[in-house]
Amino acid sequence: MKTKPADCQTWALDATARHAKPLAMKIAYIASRVTLPGSPVRRSDAFEHDYMMRSLVPAFAEKGMSVIDVAWDDPDADWGSFSAAIIGTTWDYWDRIDEFLNTLEAIGKHTRLFNSADMVRWNSRKTYLKDLEAKGANLIPTLWLDKVTSDTASGAFDVLGSDDLVFKRQIGAGARDQFRLKRGETIPAVAHPMMVQPFLNMIQTEGEISFIFIDGQFSHALIKRAADGDYRIQSEYGGQEEPIVPSSRDLASAQAIIGTLDQTPLYGRVDMLRAEDGQLLLMELELIEPYLYPIEGPELGKRMAAAIARQIRIEA
Repeated sequence: MKTKPADCQTWALDATARHAKPLAMKIAYIASRVTLPGSPVRRSDAFEHDYMMRSLVPAFAEKGMSVIDVAWDDPDADWGSFSAAIIGTTWDYWDRIDEFLNTLEAIGKHTRLFNSADMVRWNSRKTYLKDLEAKGANLIPTLWLDKVTSDTASGAFDVLGSDDLVFKRQIGAGARDQFRLKRGETIPAVAHPMMVQPFLNMIQTEGEISFIFIDGQFSHALIKRAADGDYRIQSEYGGQEEPIVPSSRDLASAQAIIGTLDQTPLYGRVDMLRAEDGQLLLMELELIEPYLYPIEGPELGKRMAAAIARQIRIEA
């Protein structure tokens, strides 16, 4: 099981002390009030923020950069004082989407923003999957419901040819407000536009496979499995992860998704699920605030630091 590491501010001090050269450049790691250490409203899975900071702080310090975590909606944040800003654990944006996107636009006017505000705006609504499908991505069959009613939800079973469906928010993350529904069960009240997909048993057998890419290059892969009796693979629901070495065929499927993008993201996580025929189906392309699993990819911090150094032309 995961355990919560020490406060990330301690790591920042330790990393600074270990390096003689001054940390002349500051990099913002954009977080949220629900993930920052010490927050009274901190999420139960915010230890993943700590893992990210523990990975990034020493690696960036080796290249003369300090990493400072800042809430995206902090009114006192001086974004112009940072050489770059990385969107990190902004795990409350989906209920304030317009404010979030406008804030990113503003941040991007003061410093280099990764990933770009344009990319985030496109990726923030899961209808981006339609664009990727048009470019050849293999998706799980999906029905898009801008309004969920008894009629539209009941009809989804026939449209998708399944008696077991999963409803997900079109703007959301971390399985928030997501639910599984079997034919004949009571349809709950739904306040958001949803995407609907057949439930695939593979999520409970093999699990969901994630591929992490940094600056367009493959970094590491892992498989995420749900706790017994659940299908949600996030740590908040008891999910567990295991690093894997993907087959060349599987890696090529994930790489092809990254290759469809018009611009190379600083970071991206491709989440996929295996179909009965062995092919991988795209579940999500996470370009906004994905957890990048530094425990399963111990070189992540160094790869991120090198990528930022290249982007802002720091001599490595």
